[in-house]
Amino acid sequence: MGWAILLGLALAAFAAVWRFGRLDSAGLQLLASALLLAMAGYAWQGHPGLAGSPKAPPENQEIPDSTFARMRQDMLGRFDTADRWLTIAEGFQRRGDTRGAAGLIRSALREHPDNAILWIGYGNALVIHSGGLITPAAQLAFERAARLAPDHPAPRFFLGVAQAQSGRLDEAERTWRSLLESAPADAPWRAQVEQQLQLLEQARGR
Repeated sequence: MGWAILLGLALAAFAAVWRFGRLDSAGLQLLASALLLAMAGYAWQGHPGLAGSPKAPPENQEIPDSTFARMRQDMLGRFDTADRWLTIAEGFQRRGDTRGAAGLIRSALREHPDNAILWIGYGNALVIHSGGLITPAAQLAFERAARLAPDHPAPRFFLGVAQAQSGRLDEAERTWRSLLESAPADAPWRAQVEQQLQLLEQARGR
């Protein structure tokens, strides 16, 4: 089937050039040589019998839940406005639509510009959309969350997570150790920060 299609296209191209190109005999011979060369290349490299194997673009591949998605409800709570928006956005992310997830949270921020939780989620969504890298926009989102909630551990905690995912291990360690130094001794989330530091050391060991 592939050969029949190729031969048909070659004949159609030759006929079109012969009809409308007004080439002389030398030009037609050159055209025929070029078409034969193309067919020879197809015979050498082409594999028309192989089954197709289309791949979805990276942005549309399913991805697992992020650390933020797994841990945010334990640290930030649930059943509030931000939780509803973030739950929907995480559904987009699981399907691989990272652009849609970030856009959804950005829309939520237009309605709730002073919601620190949404700003954390937006920073995380931008990191996911960029393939695990902290972009300037993501950095600004985490900083905005920290300004809105200076006494809450979540902005710095999830900034450290994003830094670690980006390979900026030293920065992540500084962020988390600074958070521990300022935390009350009985803070319920201290164990989560300490666990992340342990994981960080394991990553360095590997």
